[in-house]
Amino acid sequence: MTHDLVTALRPLLTAEASAEAYASGTEPADLEQAVWLRLLERLDAHDPPHDPPAWLRRAVRTEARRARRTVRHETPWAGDPAGTAATGGGDPELLVLAAARRRALRDAVRRLPGRCPRLLEALLSPHDPTYRDIARELGISQGSLGPERSRCLGCLRRLLAPEVASG
Repeated sequence: MTHDLVTALRPLLTAEASAEAYASGTEPADLEQAVWLRLLERLDAHDPPHDPPAWLRRAVRTEARRARRTVRHETPWAGDPAGTAATGGGDPELLVLAAARRRALRDAVRRLPGRCPRLLEALLSPHDPTYRDIARELGISQGSLGPERSRCLGCLRRLLAPEVASG
């Protein structure tokens, strides 16, 4: 049944995700991945949607709204002393602080669950690998990297929140 449902919904999901992706600031494949995950979670809980096409359209819109909220709330951090130190700022205090921040970040990344440590280590690599390289290294599809990265960064934020608040 699951295979039949996935096969039947695939063209609709592709079209809906493509239509919503631009406005949400995300990739269509990321939206598709998130909706497939939600569907599989429902099926795993033995709660299949009564009207799969209608459910799928709502799920795509929900995931697109979630992506828009995430993009709206994520802003680049400006004025980080670590950035100054990385470019050879020269101030010994800033160099020590930047090194401590990098160590704290790497320690937090290592404490993450599942594949998150390997994924984020690859993303933090000074060699700047492509998504294709990272997917090959981790043995996962390139389309799942975006959603996986978002989940891992969310875990990292929750893990670092108490440390940032106390520091």
